[in-house]
Amino acid sequence: MRITQRVKKILDWYESDNPGTKANLARILMEGKLGGTGKLVILPVDQGFEHGPARSFAPNPAAYDPHYHFQLAIEAGLSAYAAPLGMIESGADTFAGAIPTILKLNSSNSLAGAKDQAVTGSVNDALRLGCAAIGFTIYPGSEYAFEQMEEFRELADEAKSAGLAVVLWSYPRGPDLDKAGETAIDICAYAAHMAALLGAHIIKVKPPTAHLSLPAAKKVYEAQQIDISTLAKRVEHVMQATFSGKRIVVFSGGEAKDLEGLFEEVRGLRDGGACGSIIGRNTFQRPKAEALAMLGKIIEIYQGRA
Repeated sequence: MRITQRVKKILDWYESDNPGTKANLARILMEGKLGGTGKLVILPVDQGFEHGPARSFAPNPAAYDPHYHFQLAIEAGLSAYAAPLGMIESGADTFAGAIPTILKLNSSNSLAGAKDQAVTGSVNDALRLGCAAIGFTIYPGSEYAFEQMEEFRELADEAKSAGLAVVLWSYPRGPDLDKAGETAIDICAYAAHMAALLGAHIIKVKPPTAHLSLPAAKKVYEAQQIDISTLAKRVEHVMQATFSGKRIVVFSGGEAKDLEGLFEEVRGLRDGGACGSIIGRNTFQRPKAEALAMLGKIIEIYQGRA
């Protein structure tokens, strides 16, 4: 596999990892239309677990079929496809080797009120299915956050020992965080930093707002005059919080929004030095032709051409 100098530099950041893990990271970084640039666009499809099938797929009924998502990611030239066990199993043979896959090892559901997730897959499943990485979600701020972190540590250790890369969704939520706090810049940066400290190779967080949630943090942001005035500046700060930008950080697409709003957000992510986007509902809830055009434009933005 050809490795660009940019990808080689990124791999050098991960000093403790074995050649197998670095090879799987390289698989993701070298895949698709952004391959070799250090930028990523990933398709995550775990929303059926999180929100239910109709809420996830009824706007575009073709998306009920797991094969649809493999095909969409491949045709769009994306970097990887992430999904829970059943979704990956449903296309593992047909699409073997066609695109790097990330097996999401834990999931929540909207029927449960607790801010927790069940472990629904294993490292052995990821190896059996030829995945490049495992994925996991933690909820910093939740009553179950420490248990989630301990679960992640064990699974990450097993995955790394087996030569897999590790992706961590770090989504702050819990009894002491209101809705505004979940995406506040101080909270997002904190969540990204915790993910880096936990040993994640690729970190997923939400685009941060200019809101400051923690009073103690607000004092520091104001005293140090940390610029959070634009999305680009806020993303730059999140990247700084992940070991001065030496970790791969991708940002979620969030709830469905109009195309121009989405493209403007992606430009802000790019200008702040984000490593890319991981976009689910904004992709697969659109008709396939529209989704492909949208993803093509997002890729052009990360290439600096739009």
